[in-house]
Amino acid sequence: MDHWYEIKNIDEILSPSLLIYPDRVRHNIEKMIEMAGGVERLRPHVKTHKLPQLISMQVDYGIKKFKCATIAEAEMVAQNGGEDILIAHQLVGPNIKRLVALIRQFPKVLFSAIVDNEKSAGLLSKQAQEDHVNIPVFVDINSGMNRSGISPGDKALSLYKLINELPNISNGGLHVYDGHIREISFDDRKTKCEKEFGVVQNLIKTIEAENLEIPSVIACGSPTFPVHAQHNDRDLSPGTTIFWDYGYSSKFKDMDFLHAAVLLTRVVSKLENNQACLDLGHKSIASEMPHPRAKIMGIDDFEMITHSEEHLVIKNKDKTYEVEQAFYAIPVHICPTVALHHEVYVVENNEVVDKWEVVARKRMLSI
Repeated sequence: MDHWYEIKNIDEILSPSLLIYPDRVRHNIEKMIEMAGGVERLRPHVKTHKLPQLISMQVDYGIKKFKCATIAEAEMVAQNGGEDILIAHQLVGPNIKRLVALIRQFPKVLFSAIVDNEKSAGLLSKQAQEDHVNIPVFVDINSGMNRSGISPGDKALSLYKLINELPNISNGGLHVYDGHIREISFDDRKTKCEKEFGVVQNLIKTIEAENLEIPSVIACGSPTFPVHAQHNDRDLSPGTTIFWDYGYSSKFKDMDFLHAAVLLTRVVSKLENNQACLDLGHKSIASEMPHPRAKIMGIDDFEMITHSEEHLVIKNKDKTYEVEQAFYAIPVHICPTVALHHEVYVVENNEVVDKWEVVARKRMLSI
């Protein structure tokens, strides 16, 4: 159906709100498994959805490994069947002790962390030794994104050796996130990805020449997922693929994922000159992207005039608007959009049937 996103009981649903479509989520999970050649290499990132129901859904498909950005996300995953959880955001301050508390609370779950410097490795080792736990540690590699990580050269080798020597931590392998690679053409994306990963492969050879084991190499963001999937020696950690968003779908036509998260918004004020004010402000849709920050379904050509905390003013030369009129919008960036919503509405057969709390948008659950 062309208007798959429309809901029959719309008069019962608040706006702005986020709608989730589990049948489309299942399609995306199945597509991820197909691209990866099975569940064994998949380690999906949970930062996109932060929902325990979607962890359980992926576990039902046989996915056991996950990647997180926060301790709260890791706790949520452990509570819902995840068995191998990487916290891929370097831990500092009290978060190191929180990781140890996670390990103690969930002794059957394997938790691991990343580091990109000797100080962080030493702090993890010290805390693990004091609390009598063991922590696998991945070296976080900067292959070109220049946000965090260590360059894949001599310093990375030294750090890898140090982890092997420090007490109560062990080498988990390498973590390589290349979210900066976003070439529209798959061939161009692949060329850049393979070139940048080449220096990582050189590091791998150097580490192996030192007779050190590399248990796992975790690679990819969502855009490079289909590239890394062609290499059986890498684990894969896409995130956005579970919901897909307009930012990626408008660029990466080679990736057959479905939009599974949609914003419901209404006209709250009718202005002159075919302008309308929607209740889709900064508090309900990620605002770090340039305009347009969403694809509003049913409006082919519109201009975003102003955007503030509660308001979004749009203009379209060929369309008039009415107060109370509802629209559905697919965000350009879904991950931070989800984090703005305390709960989501669940849509089955074009009807809202449930509400789910976005549990891991909290900074802390119990630990």
